[in-house]
Amino acid sequence: MNLQQVFSQADTVGKAVALLLLAMSVASWVVILYKAWLLRSARRSVQRGVAAFWQAATVQEGAARVAALDRGALVTPLIAATQQPVSGTLAAAGDRSQQLTRVLRDALHGVLGRLQFGQVLLATIGSTAPFVGLLGTVWGIYHALTGMAASGQITIEKVSGPVGEALIMTAAGLAVAIPAVLAYNWFGRMVSRVEAELEGFARDLRELLAAH
Repeated sequence: MNLQQVFSQADTVGKAVALLLLAMSVASWVVILYKAWLLRSARRSVQRGVAAFWQAATVQEGAARVAALDRGALVTPLIAATQQPVSGTLAAAGDRSQQLTRVLRDALHGVLGRLQFGQVLLATIGSTAPFVGLLGTVWGIYHALTGMAASGQITIEKVSGPVGEALIMTAAGLAVAIPAVLAYNWFGRMVSRVEAELEGFARDLRELLAAH
């Protein structure tokens, strides 16, 4: 018995469940690989960019140094936001510190939105895939039992095969969910670390520019 046989023997509902699990698995692995690539160097880039900025003589020189190191564009948007003119608009209301707080907050939210991309998808797949697999199992068992009842021959030998095939759906649901949950937790910790460093830099940058 292999997966191809199980899929070929399933009815429309069973095949739909199997295809849904396959789509969930592909989607989760695409997100996992993308976020692993994104976050692998994010913290190092942020640390190097922030260090290079504070070693510069001017904000303009610091921005140029950061741009050369910040491949993920995580620190650069914060610096660029403070250099945009806001005169003549409601964004210019308040003192310099309030203006900087506003633009840095918006830029930080944009950066964090990129870092957190896919987290909701991973959480959704991790929490729903086992139930999708269980649905496939229940439906497969029901479909197998009704088919045997119609034939009038129900024995242990005839029940064990279809039930075992149906249980594969439960295992498939867990196989989809476990990597998604583990990746969600790991990426969450990594994003939190980068977020803390970016928030610290934004606060220091605001205090520096507000004093000028």
